[in-house]
This record gives sequence, C-alpha cells and structure tokens, in this order.
Amino acid sequence: MTAEGLEAEKKYDVDAGTALPELAAIPGVARVGEPHEAQLEAVYFDTDDLVLAARRITLRRRSGGADAGWHVKLPPGPALEEGPGPRLEIHAPLGQADVVPGKLLAHLHAYLRGSDPAPVARLNTRRTTHALYGDDGVHLADFADDFVEAELLQGAGQQPAGQKQQWREWELELVHGQPDVFKAAAGVLAAAGARPSAHESKLRRALGEVRPEAQGAETAGTAATDGGAVPDGGAKQPGGRKPGKKWPVSAVVSAYLAGQISEILANDARVRLEEPDAVHAMRSATRRVRSALGVYRKLYGQGAVGRLRDELKWLGRILGTPRDAEVMQDRLRTQIGTLPPGEAADDVKRRIERELGTRLDAGYRKTQEVLLTDRYFRLLDDLEDFRDHPPVRPAASAPARKAARKLVGKSTTRLRRAHKSARRVKDGAGERPGMELRDATAHETALHQVRKDAKRLRHAAETVDPVFGRRAAKLAKAAHKQQKILGDHHDSVMARIFLGKLAGGADLPEPVATAYGSLLKGEEKSAAKAQAKYRKAHRKSRKRIRRGLA
Repeated sequence: MTAEGLEAEKKYDVDAGTALPELAAIPGVARVGEPHEAQLEAVYFDTDDLVLAARRITLRRRSGGADAGWHVKLPPGPALEEGPGPRLEIHAPLGQADVVPGKLLAHLHAYLRGSDPAPVARLNTRRTTHALYGDDGVHLADFADDFVEAELLQGAGQQPAGQKQQWREWELELVHGQPDVFKAAAGVLAAAGARPSAHESKLRRALGEVRPEAQGAETAGTAATDGGAVPDGGAKQPGGRKPGKKWPVSAVVSAYLAGQISEILANDARVRLEEPDAVHAMRSATRRVRSALGVYRKLYGQGAVGRLRDELKWLGRILGTPRDAEVMQDRLRTQIGTLPPGEAADDVKRRIERELGTRLDAGYRKTQEVLLTDRYFRLLDDLEDFRDHPPVRPAASAPARKAARKLVGKSTTRLRRAHKSARRVKDGAGERPGMELRDATAHETALHQVRKDAKRLRHAAETVDPVFGRRAAKLAKAAHKQQKILGDHHDSVMARIFLGKLAGGADLPEPVATAYGSLLKGEEKSAAKAQAKYRKAHRKSRKRIRRGLA
C-alpha cells in the first residue's frame, strides 16, 4: 500500500558546535514540543549514471523513525515567495531491502528507461526533532537537528565505493502550517548561525563531485538576440521567464513543446497506475506535440521532425485504443438508460459491456506493455533531445510574431479548405441514385477531416499564446468549438458502426433487435444534431478563423 503527500521543507547548513536556536522566539510559535531522537539509516538508489539525481528525483529505503519505508521524492514545484516549493513524496512499506515496490517504480520508469536502480549511497542520521505549535494548538512545523554520516556505495557515478563525509544540518518542514513559517523563522535561525543550505537534499550533498548536471527543460542553453537572452530552443529559464514577443519563433515553439513533453512524462506514471483520465491526458499531450511539429516543421530538419511525428502517431494510436473504448462505454451507458426496462435492455447492456470491457482491458494491457519497450523509451529520449538541442534552420531565428502569424495562417487555410470540401461532398449527396449510403459515409469522413484540422489549428494557436495573447486565445477557442462538436459527431459515427455489428448477429430475439434499432436511431439523431451545431458554430467563427492572428 502506498501513500502520497506534499512535502515543503527548507534546509540549513550549521557548524557541528552551533547551539540550538530559540525556537519559541519564532513569530507565530506559541509552544515547542519535547525533543524526540531517532536513528535513521537510508539507502539511496539510482542508476550508474545517476539519472534520477540528475532530475532531482530521490529513491530511498529508510529504516528508523516514524516514516520508515520506501520513499520517492519528485522534483519540487516552483519556489514560493515565502519559501521553497512543495514536492510530491510517495511512501511504501519497507518490504525487501533490494526490491523496489512496483507502485514506486511506476513513477520512475519514464526516467529510468529500462535501467535498474541500485544502491549508490548510505546515510546514517542522528535526528532530534522539535514540534512547533501555534497559538491555536495547530502543529505548524517540525524542526530537525541532523548529524549525518554519508558513504558512497559501488556504482555511484561510477566512483569507487567507500568515500565518506560527515556534516550537520537543520531542517524546517511544514506539517499544518503555511509557507510563511519559513519567512518567520529565517531571522531566528540566522541569528543562531544557520545558513541556507547549498544543497537541495542530503543525497546531492553526499554525491559531492560525482553529482550529475541537472537535466530537464529548465537547463536549456541561452542564445543572445536583440530581445535579450532566450533559451536556445528550450523552455522557460530557471528564473521563470516566459517566451516573449521579441523572441525567435523557435524559442516560443520549444517552450510549448517543453510543456507538453513534461505533461507526457507526468502522465506516464498515472497511465501505468490506471488513474482516471490519465490516458486521455497523455494522449492529448502527444497530439499537441505532433501538431506543433507539423505546423512548424519548416523551421527544423525534416528527418528529425518526420521521425518524431511518426513515433508520436504510433504512441497516440496505442493510447487511443483504451481511450476510445472508455468514451464509447460512457456514451452507450447513457443511451442504454433511455431504453424501456426489461430483459431486452438488460441483454443489450450485457453484450455491450462485455464487448467494450474486453476492448478496454486489451487496450490497457497493450499500453502497459508498450510503455516498457525500448521503442517508447527511445521516443522519450528523442523528444527531450529535440527540446534541448532542436535541429533548427536559419528561418527559426525569425521574430516570433511574423513567422508564427504566417505558419499558423496556413493552418487556418487548411481548416477552411476542409470545410469547403465537406460542404461539396454534402451538396453532391443524393444526386446519384443508389449511392446514398456511400455519400453519407464520404460526408462523415470529410467532417472527420474538418475535426482533425480544427484540432491542429487549436494547437497551433496555443503555441503562440505568449506572443499574441487574446487573439491567439480567441482563435484557439473558435477552433476548439468546432473540434468538440465534430468530436461528438465522430463518436456517434463510431457508435453506430459498433452497434450495427452487434445488431447484425444471427438469431437475435426480436425485442433485442428492436432495442439495438432504438439505439441506432438515437445515434442517427445525435449525429444530425451535431452536424447542425457544427454549421452554426462555423457561421459564428468564420470571420475569426479567416482573420487568423491578424
């Protein structure tokens, strides 16, 4: 069994002989609890090249103390004005000393990418903890006085085992208090001789010279432009600067890609753990990256973009199987509720649930298998390499406003052409006797293309939101409106195909066949309603889409 919680703490370096601070003097602290001493032994796990440490992730097994067990700590969130940002900590029972619990590994596979974690450091800590309480008796925070002995183990950054060091540090960790506790305590701790720690964690201090360079979007290099220093195709800088109007178009695109790649990595664990809506979130981020690469492909080397788009399409298709089954299951459960109660409705429900349940289970099994393949891990490597070292062409250095307006404009033209094509197909329907079914299918296919092009435009507009602001937001909203309506239309088309196959079974009892017929008619009405809504939405958004970002 695992448990999760947000941890917010701040570390301080102190000399071995420093006297404890006057904790009761911290503003807002009404009472200090009796000291509690514990002996902690923690073994930290990582790969030979310390890929987890490079991403500010820690995996440890700690014995002793109130929270003995396996712990994973994910990178902290953005720093707050009052103190450090919180980080997610996941706990699991002690279990076996050399077997990482599966539910913790689920959070790490996207970073380990096939490598096995092994012990890299052992830390023994003599900890004395003082609980800090507020005026109303609320447990604000815990102050820990730690004497640490650290030893590197074989494999830590491929360094010889046995390197040791000792130090003392203080920790202030929130329990039920607010982040302003850090600011309130700063003066008292500094007066006692404490200095904000130069190390984010005990492990990073223990690793010393073998500590790896940080990885991730925040490490992108900088390149000088007339507009100032900007990431070299990367994401926000460590200081939190967002792409601006004077930045080159490649920096704006790369910032967007970095955010979506982070979404893929963040949802990887949620998909593995089969959390609600995780497949949808990961699939959406995958599609956004693919759309952006398609819209801005001329800024980059074609080979790299083509390979990435092909692999993203493959991943999207894998994620689509369970997601599509989920969507159809929810849709038809609602429709079944409209049938008259009785044996026929129950029979139809059982058949539909059995068929879609089988699809869903098979889709999830396949997804779980794929997320452990070398092909998937190579895709993650390639995405991060593209983010950090984009194969830009000279055109990528053009100012974002001018270049993006032109490239996004091509997506608006593409959507308008798709709409005209769908209208021509519809206008031509019914003119050929005996071809009504084929014409209807052709129109549905054409509308599906409109939906895909609306989605592409929506994603393109999202990429330039930092540059065009409200204009980009309005364009994305107009495209999303059409995409959503036609998404419902496509779901209706797929539901009719599915129901038609079930209804075509031999020797169906008449009441069951009638029930299927009722569902099919309901879906036909839903499709017609969606088409009418789309025509209305198109009329309302026609001018906005024609103008694009102008």
